[in-house]
Amino acid sequence: MRDSLANSELDPLPIRRWLRGYGPKRFKADLKAGTSVALLDIPQGMAYAAIAGLPLQFGTTCSAVSGMVGALFGSSRFTVLGPTNATAFMIFSYFAADTHLDRLLMMPLLVFLVGALLLLGSFVRVAELAQYISRAVVVAYVTGAALLIMANQLSNVLGVGLAVQMADGTTFHPRTLPGITWQLLQELPRTHWESLTIAAVTALLYALIRRFRPQWPGLVLALVLASLIGWGMRSMGLNLVTFSDAQFTWLDLMPPFPDFASPRFLSDFSRLFGLALALAFLATLESSSMAKTLASMKGQRVDVNQDMFSLGMANLSCAYLSGMPCSGSLTRSALNYASGARTPVAAFINGFLCLIGALTLGSAVAFVPKATLAVLIICVAISLIQPRNIRICLQATGSDAFTFLITLGATLMVPLHVAIFTGVGVSLMLYLRKASQPSLVEYEFNQEGNLAEAARPGVRQNPAVSIVHVEGELFFGAAELFRTQVQQACSDENLRIIILRLKNARHMDATSVMALEELVRALRADGRDLIISGVLKDIYRVLRDSGMVEVIGKENIFLSSPSNPNVATRNALKRAQQILGTEEAEVRIYFDPAKQKEP
Repeated sequence: MRDSLANSELDPLPIRRWLRGYGPKRFKADLKAGTSVALLDIPQGMAYAAIAGLPLQFGTTCSAVSGMVGALFGSSRFTVLGPTNATAFMIFSYFAADTHLDRLLMMPLLVFLVGALLLLGSFVRVAELAQYISRAVVVAYVTGAALLIMANQLSNVLGVGLAVQMADGTTFHPRTLPGITWQLLQELPRTHWESLTIAAVTALLYALIRRFRPQWPGLVLALVLASLIGWGMRSMGLNLVTFSDAQFTWLDLMPPFPDFASPRFLSDFSRLFGLALALAFLATLESSSMAKTLASMKGQRVDVNQDMFSLGMANLSCAYLSGMPCSGSLTRSALNYASGARTPVAAFINGFLCLIGALTLGSAVAFVPKATLAVLIICVAISLIQPRNIRICLQATGSDAFTFLITLGATLMVPLHVAIFTGVGVSLMLYLRKASQPSLVEYEFNQEGNLAEAARPGVRQNPAVSIVHVEGELFFGAAELFRTQVQQACSDENLRIIILRLKNARHMDATSVMALEELVRALRADGRDLIISGVLKDIYRVLRDSGMVEVIGKENIFLSSPSNPNVATRNALKRAQQILGTEEAEVRIYFDPAKQKEP
C-alpha cells in the first residue's frame, strides 16, 4: 500500500506536517475550536441520523469516528468530516422506496462500499474531475434536498405520520415533494397540538439565541432547553412524543460489521453499489468545494485527492466503528474556521468530544421531543438554501438555468442517488454541446501578405482555392459538425482545393479522423483535393498513427512553424497551385526580418 501511495502522490499521514512545532498556543486555539464544533456536532449528528431513519447514536458515533480519522489523513486544516444533510436524506430516499429492505443490516456494507470507492478514486486521482461538474448541479441538489428534508420533518412537527396504508395491507412512504405535501395536507386535521406547541417553543428559543447571542451554540442550547420544557409538559400529564424508544448504552454504539461471508453478500452488493457510487460522488463534491472555499479565505491550497483519500479512510472506519456514511460538513467546517482552528487537531478534538458525548448521552435521548429535533433539522435545512447562488444559477446563462431546473426537478421527483447523476449528465451534455462547435472561417492573404479573415467570404483571390481556418475542439462530439461545415464550404462548383488550416484545432480523436477520411474520399470522388496546413505535433501524431497521412498524402500535409505560423499556409497554397498546374500571382507572406528567413 505504501508503494501505491507513493505512486499516487498521496501522503499516508499528512497530519505529521501540522504537528511539527506544535505547541501550547496552537493547542489552545484548536481546543477552543474543537469544543465549539462538538457542541454543534452532537445534536447535528443525532439530527442527521434521524433524517436517514437510523438510530440516533449512529450519527453521533459517525461524527466521532470520522472526525478523528479524517483529521489524520486530510490536507485541509479546517475540514470536519461527519454525517451531512444531503447524504443522510439520500439514504432515506433510497430505503423509503423499498420498505422491505433492512437498512440497519445493509448499512455496514453500504458504508464499506462508499469508503472503498473513495479510496480507489483517490489513487486514480478522479477528485480533480470534480472541477468539471457545474456548480449549478450542486446548488440545485442541495436546495432540493433541503426542501425535501423540511417537508419530511413537518410530520414530526405536526405529530402525524406520513406512511400510507395500501389496499393490499402494505405501507408506502411518499418520497417526492408533491407526495409528501399531499399526505401532510391529508393528515392536517389530525395535528397533535402538544407536538406543535413544543415545536413552536423550540423555534422561538433557537431564534432568540441566534438573535441576541449568535456566538453561543444555538442548536445544543435550544435542544437542551426545549427538552427540559418538554419534560415539564410530560410531568403535567401532557402526551408528548419523545425518543424514549431510542435510548442506548455504550454497548449499542458498535454496529454490526460488514458480513462478506453472508449468502446475501453478492445480492446486497449489486443492490447497494449504485447508491454507494452516488454517495461517494456527492461526498467528494461536498468536501472538495467546501475545503477549497475555506482554504481560499486564508490564501492556502488543498489537495482534493488527499482529501478524497481522507474521506475513504474515514468511511472505512465508520463501516466498522460507526453506522452511516460521512462527508465534509459545510456548517461544522465553517464553524471550525470561524472559531480559529490552527491545525487538523481541532477536528480530532471535536471527534473525541463527540465520542464522549455518545458514551454519556444515551439515557438523555429519552427526554428529547421528536418535534424539537425536527424543528432544529428544519433550521439547519433552511441554512442550506442560498438565494444568491440560486439567483446566479438562474440568471448567468441559459444552460446554467436549464441545468439547475432539471436537477432541482429530479431531486424533488426521483430518488436522490438518481437525481445527482441526472444533473451531472445534463450539465456534461450541455458542456459537450458547447465544446463540440468548432469555428470554420474562410481566410485569405491580404495586400500586405498577412493571413486574415476574408473580407467577403466566397469571393476569393483564386476561385479554385479556399483557405478554411478551423478553431476549436475536434473530439468525437464535434466530428459530424466539422464534416458538415467543410462540406458546406465545398458547395461552390468552381472550388477545386480546400486548405484546412488546423493551427488552432485541438484534441482530434478517432471519430474526427474517420469523418476526415470520409471527407477526403468524397472530395476526391468529386475531382477535388484536400490539403492540411498548420498541423501541430499532437494532431500530426494522431493522423500518422491512424494511417491518415497515407490517405491524405504526406505531400498534402504541412506542419506548423513556431517561428512563422503562416508559412505552412503559404506552402499549402504553392502545393494547391502545383495541383492546379497554375503559376498565378506570387504568394507573399509576412515574416519578421529579425528572424531567420524561412527556406
